[in-house]
Amino acid sequence: MQQSRPVRDVQARRRAPWLAASAVLLLTACAAAPKSQAPAAAPRPAAPPPKGLVPARDPYPSTYAPPASGLVAIVNANIYTGTGQKILGGMVVFDAGKIVAVGQSAAPPPGAKVIDAKGRWVTPGLIDAHSHLGVFPAPAVTGQIDVNENIDPNTGYVWAEHSVWPQDAGFERARAGGVTSLLILPGSANLFGGRSVALKNVPAVTVQGMKFPGAPYGLKMACGENPKGRYGARGRTPATRMGNVAGYRRGWIEAADYGKRWSAYDKKAAKGEGGDPPKRDLTLETLSGALDGDLLVQNHCYRADEMANLIDVSHEFGYHITAFHHAVEAYKIAPLLAREHICAAVWSGRWGFKMEAYDGIEENAALLTKAGVCVSLHSDDPNIIQRLNREAAVAQAAGRRAGIDIPDAEAIQWITLNSAKIMGVADRTGSLEPGKMADIVLWSADPLSIYAVADQVFIDGVLQFDRKAPRRPSDFELGQNRGDLTQ
Repeated sequence: MQQSRPVRDVQARRRAPWLAASAVLLLTACAAAPKSQAPAAAPRPAAPPPKGLVPARDPYPSTYAPPASGLVAIVNANIYTGTGQKILGGMVVFDAGKIVAVGQSAAPPPGAKVIDAKGRWVTPGLIDAHSHLGVFPAPAVTGQIDVNENIDPNTGYVWAEHSVWPQDAGFERARAGGVTSLLILPGSANLFGGRSVALKNVPAVTVQGMKFPGAPYGLKMACGENPKGRYGARGRTPATRMGNVAGYRRGWIEAADYGKRWSAYDKKAAKGEGGDPPKRDLTLETLSGALDGDLLVQNHCYRADEMANLIDVSHEFGYHITAFHHAVEAYKIAPLLAREHICAAVWSGRWGFKMEAYDGIEENAALLTKAGVCVSLHSDDPNIIQRLNREAAVAQAAGRRAGIDIPDAEAIQWITLNSAKIMGVADRTGSLEPGKMADIVLWSADPLSIYAVADQVFIDGVLQFDRKAPRRPSDFELGQNRGDLTQ
């Protein structure tokens, strides 16, 4: 206690001159200050950068607007709702492009146009989660093929919509098969192939007139033989599967850094601070969008071990794979896919056309479904897309032969609701539920029958295909001998 006082005294003496000086300065400042002071002017907000230097969320918005549709009731129909339900002798009511009611047959609403199905079948519009219509159109001549920007392993800068040719006759033939929406993807030549686009399968002059309003973009990726064979043959990387994976990792590292720079700029811009934005890079813009979850990752991949490798890469960089496409060996890692909530877009029976497709089996879809995986039957082909209902039937039959009985109402989900999930539009289409788009197919028979054909196809409540009506050719086909659309 005796030693503490001198210490405090020294500290007080050290502070005294500073306190005295501070008091003098404070008094001087108070004496000099005016009685009232105008508030400081607010800082002038920074001028926005020139147009195009900051990415727009949707620079090419859809111009699709469905024509007005009236009140329609399809009665006496057998219905697959797309939600796993089967209704015999039911009714579907739709108005203004939306589904109003689905259930057992009752008196149709007053003023409704009534379509008597007479025991025929109704499903949601079919959806193809993997198509190249428009970018690999008919006629398939060199001047028309725009599916692969086949010059670099990373072509994330290209957008499939800028290659879509709306006059491709394949769109009409797909409508004749009941397809109302489809995901158009770039090809699989590159590690990062570019952006996909979701389309409504309606006649249009421009791609924006077909574009699914508000649907998310996707990032097409490819693993396996295609990229390593394409570039290894040119003496470039990737030449091996390990080169493929290194290429993905390099791309994601650059994209993560790019996203960090833009995030810092966005924070400053939100505060009204000046400064130039980072220079845009269209490749990294797409990849960083996938890292942020704004773009859905659609991954072409065949072998089970490669799918597992890509899942590891997704964990390293924090993105989610929406679906593996083709996925002929997906059945080998079904529990892993279910745990990761990754869908599989597969064929019913294509296999063996290259080494990585050798272990494909017809039971793939059934085995995956049994394991709890979201499964879609896709086409990747202008002919298969016309017969997706038969793809589902073939896959279902293969499962039954293996002792896996997938109910009819669940098999229909392979070509409706599950495909909509892969496209990111399941909240708007893919099932017959009130409030969803009136994308509806009236079939001549049970669509899982080899004899079934689509009699009428409604898109947003508008009759876009009628088997009894005159055929509607694309502009390109006018005046040409087209053959017919009989399935």
